[in-house]
Amino acid sequence: MKSQLDNSDRIILALIQEDNTLGLEYIASKCCLSVTSVQRRLKKMRKDKTIDKEIAVINPAAVDQNMTFVITVKLERERLDMLDAFRNMIRKDIQVQQCYYVTGEADFIIICTARDMKDFEVLTHRLFFDNQNVRSFKTSVVMDRTKIGLSVLTNG
Repeated sequence: MKSQLDNSDRIILALIQEDNTLGLEYIASKCCLSVTSVQRRLKKMRKDKTIDKEIAVINPAAVDQNMTFVITVKLERERLDMLDAFRNMIRKDIQVQQCYYVTGEADFIIICTARDMKDFEVLTHRLFFDNQNVRSFKTSVVMDRTKIGLSVLTNG
């Protein structure tokens, strides 16, 4: 699928990925467009899902989610209905920040947060031990949040 974005669209996307609170006037000045044109482009990019979601990134420690974990999960079976059931369960869990269906040794890689180890233990029972389709999982405890973000390259 070839992108229909021009250079101004790419500048807008780069700016709002870095700070979604920037004013329209500032964005317009950076891409040499009118405020109305920036508004129109943003509306179009939201509608066509170029902008998939606009969120606030919360510091987990500020809301008592002091630990972050990276978990690899192997399933017993990869039937479509079982994959869908696992995906739906993961999507609904508020402690799961990201989940990727991957190739290689694991079937999924999950990033989640917890208050402490006891809270994480409860999460592992809920997501893995109580799920008969989970063959195994391995956990890595995050020592440092070196880089956080979901930005994608916008320059063609």
